[in-house]
Amino acid sequence: MVDDVRPGSIGQGLPLKGANLTVASKNFSENIILGQIMGLAFKAAGAHVLDRTNIQGSIGAREAVKSGGADGMYEYTGTAWITYLGHDTPITDPHAQWQAVVDADAKNGITWLAPAALNNTYALALNQANEKRYGTRTLSDVARLSKSDPAAVTLCVESEFAARNDGLPGMAKRYGMDIPASRIQKMDGGIVYTQVSGGGSCTFGEVFTTDGRIKAMDLFVTQDDKHFFPNYNAAPEINSAAMRKYPAIREVLDPITAKLTNDVARELNARVDVEGQDPHDVARDWLVSEGFIRNG
Repeated sequence: MVDDVRPGSIGQGLPLKGANLTVASKNFSENIILGQIMGLAFKAAGAHVLDRTNIQGSIGAREAVKSGGADGMYEYTGTAWITYLGHDTPITDPHAQWQAVVDADAKNGITWLAPAALNNTYALALNQANEKRYGTRTLSDVARLSKSDPAAVTLCVESEFAARNDGLPGMAKRYGMDIPASRIQKMDGGIVYTQVSGGGSCTFGEVFTTDGRIKAMDLFVTQDDKHFFPNYNAAPEINSAAMRKYPAIREVLDPITAKLTNDVARELNARVDVEGQDPHDVARDWLVSEGFIRNG
């Protein structure tokens, strides 16, 4: 990152001066924005920052931090608990879920910092016309529809969601959904929203609850009435060796993470996914507007 940024309310005294830090992210808008926020915060605190955001898939980004190929990223507690740590059952209380991940991941050389209120969980959504037509307000309603009118339940999902235990397989099992593969289409996440909004090839689509396109496209989000999906609170995941070498990372990131809510995420995500702004610019503008950093 070559930005000319200075400390605002974070980074006073340049506690990361001389540090060489690499930030990572997955390859969807929210996580890229969060990766840019982390990198710009490090930069304002005096570090030299290498940008490795937009890594394909969750596993690749996770392994970058675990191996030391990257020093940190924003990860989600539910993803770590289910996908990386191999548990089948999420922990209902958000803080207890985070603490369990903190404890379990310590042996993997990963340090988790304080979590955000931002909880980007999965959901199924449909357009307003189809909601009125089928009356599917909950995932239990979708399950009933899959039995009473199988042709009505067609799904657009990302490939990762289609394979994850905390995604489609687990959801279908918990709710007793019987949806044949022929009625499930795998595609890029952005296309899911346009397909569902336009009533195209899918009635229902996998969405993220903090996505700005839900409001922009006036989609109806079904309720997870059996509480299948875990809490996915965003929190910095830092390589433990980097954390030991640069303990000031915590004081730099904690105040920023504390400001990240679902409302903030929807606003920032919409700037990228609806208005077409660059994630880096969105991250920088938000950090400056909140007073965390200043332009040089």
